[in-house]
Amino acid sequence: MTTFLLLYCLLWLLALAGAAERLATRRGAPAAAPLPVPLPRVSILIAARNEALALPRCLASVRALRYPAELLEVFVGDDASTDATAAVAEAAMRGFGGHFAVVPITETLGTARGKANVLAHLARRATTDYFFITDADISLPPNWVAALLAHAGPGVGTVTGITTVRGPRLFDQLQGLDWLLSLGLVQVVSAAGRPVTAMGNNMLVARAAYEATGGYAALPFSVVEDYALFRAVLAAGYGFRQVFSPGARADSLPMPTWRALFTQRRRWLRGVQALPLRLRLELLVFSSFWPALGALVWAGGPGLALAAWAAKVVVQGALAAVCYRRAGLRLRVGLLPLFEFYTLAITFGMLYFQLVGGPVVWKGRRYE
Repeated sequence: MTTFLLLYCLLWLLALAGAAERLATRRGAPAAAPLPVPLPRVSILIAARNEALALPRCLASVRALRYPAELLEVFVGDDASTDATAAVAEAAMRGFGGHFAVVPITETLGTARGKANVLAHLARRATTDYFFITDADISLPPNWVAALLAHAGPGVGTVTGITTVRGPRLFDQLQGLDWLLSLGLVQVVSAAGRPVTAMGNNMLVARAAYEATGGYAALPFSVVEDYALFRAVLAAGYGFRQVFSPGARADSLPMPTWRALFTQRRRWLRGVQALPLRLRLELLVFSSFWPALGALVWAGGPGLALAAWAAKVVVQGALAAVCYRRAGLRLRVGLLPLFEFYTLAITFGMLYFQLVGGPVVWKGRRYE
């Protein structure tokens, strides 16, 4: 038993070290192409429900984009907000040089619900060949449009950037480390030609690919609407790109509390459950390090377990350093040991919420 557990830990560490090496050398990473000439008009679609506090930051980053304003059309879908979302959006975009509109969402299109319904309405309003989708709690980098558009070649249906969490609190920074480590692994798997997912807060969707799926109004409802669209675009025969660079890095506001974080993760778990069986099994094996470490304490003694844990912190730290460098950020090394306790809390918290069950609550709405 001890030998088996040590072998598992060794293979886990080698896999993580290999991921760090592939990410550092950019093996398999998609190459950017020159931007089209002339530059195309593009649509920015933002679903918003009670986002009066977050929207000014998001829309300020839209106005700061280094892309001709006259080639941008920006739509904010006001999803039955009970705060000043619409008024705040209008004020933030006053004097914008491109086209801007707040779209009240009062009807349901087809099977779409929640955010998917908002995006279905906004896609119908859009008049361009490229939909850039983001969220109200996101701050976009100035080169965002160009960074994603450079990968939207013929046959490419979706281009996904990276998202991290930025905030002053230790809790915020641990969330940011969590996001970048996860997206670093997604990048490695995607670069190997295996589609994993897309990020609905930092994504380009070609109009042709979107329409080939029938759009959100025709897709089965999912609380992970970005993943549902991603799979539908792949099924329609389109390719995908994952871009891991500072120009494609969106900064998200952190979850304010542990409860909010667990609510977010429960929703994401629906997406994991929809992954192909092979990927789910691989994810299960990869996420079993903590149970294996606990078993190693029992089978081999605390000394071996502590050595394996220390090796995990070192190798995981190497991957984190690569992720931060590739994202144009600086890693605080002191986060690495604290991150171990953060991941333990996430693991046990998610186990509890899965055992308790209940509906997913998303933007104040309940989804069974």
